[in-house]
Amino acid sequence: MRGTCELCSRSEIELTVHHLTPREEGGSRLPTALLCKSCHKQIHALYSNRELAIRLYNITLLKDDEALKKYIKWIKKQPATKAVKTRKSKTK
Repeated sequence: MRGTCELCSRSEIELTVHHLTPREEGGSRLPTALLCKSCHKQIHALYSNRELAIRLYNITLLKDDEALKKYIKWIKKQPATKAVKTRKSKTK
């Protein structure tokens, strides 16, 4: 499915379903977000599922997180057609 990423706001991009509370943390029936593959991969590279469930369980909290803010600022400038590399967290 193509559309606009709820995190970086890039449009006409392939979207994936992100469970805002990870399934392994009980989020299989809780709200989801439509994210581009790049943003989805970056979230899981930076944070553990436990941290996502406890601290970053909605789009607003994700957008306000300092580590992700830097990434979002950068990814917004990238064309939707460009494949980007994911950077893993050193503390995860």
